[in-house]
Amino acid sequence: MTVLADKAGGPLFFPVTPCDPRERLNLDAFRAHVREGVAAGCAGVFACCGTGEFPALGLDDYAACVEAAVEETAGRVPVIAGTGYGTSLALTFAAAAEKAGADGLLALPPYLVHADQEGLRRHYENLADGTALPVILYQRDNAVFEPDTVVALARHPGVVGLKDGHGDLDLMQRIISAVRSQDGELLYFNGLPTAEMSALAYRGLGVTLYSSAVFCFLPAVAVRFHRALVDGDDATCARLIDGFYRPFVELRRQGSGYAVSLVKAGARLRGLDAGPVRAPLCEPAPEHVKRLGELIERGLALVEEP
Repeated sequence: MTVLADKAGGPLFFPVTPCDPRERLNLDAFRAHVREGVAAGCAGVFACCGTGEFPALGLDDYAACVEAAVEETAGRVPVIAGTGYGTSLALTFAAAAEKAGADGLLALPPYLVHADQEGLRRHYENLADGTALPVILYQRDNAVFEPDTVVALARHPGVVGLKDGHGDLDLMQRIISAVRSQDGELLYFNGLPTAEMSALAYRGLGVTLYSSAVFCFLPAVAVRFHRALVDGDDATCARLIDGFYRPFVELRRQGSGYAVSLVKAGARLRGLDAGPVRAPLCEPAPEHVKRLGELIERGLALVEEP
């Protein structure tokens, strides 16, 4: 997990999970995708998480993907596997990830229920108790933590980080301050969709780690942005936001599930045999895929500009 703490290490890579038209796993394409991401300079591979369609994967496909990611990274960067649903199923997936050689877990919100803070604490403590893998909490949707809850969870030796997909910077500042005040230590990273759009704001909180969906299909753009962010080159960050990231986000807002399906379409446009998104997600409209292709060309042109 130490690589994730290296602020200059590169974006965090959340690969898509390729399949054929019948939604059967294409493991060869997944392996190629992971290899390309590692070669492009990611700081970690988060297999079978949100962009990887975790909720649509059976246990066998999940285990095969995690094992393949571990083999393809060969220890060069850590492999973090998604897990979720209720505590029992989360532990089942965690056990499969551990057997496959994963370095850690990203704990997605519990399935369906809106629990109170005590219930959330119990769920994540039980998960951390039941696995030898370090656990990163994922704050979003029905799993939004109060600072005291994060302080309590940070005391657990198995809880090592918090990924924020909620986007409340005031809450994040209070969480970071509360954990620090209790001599706790966590890795924090920005997990909002297209996190580059909010990366400058999170940097103001001292949070420079972030997940990059764009890295799945335009690693050159994602790496260039990351380098500029770490170096304090805000002019380059602004140029990439204005020319690529903001138009991409506006396109992403045109359809439900586009945070995943548009990324998978981008991977296909860039030559990966990614296949369609799995149900219940739907493919982007043809005109949106066409616009995505234009944005890809614009992004590549931007990184070539002096």
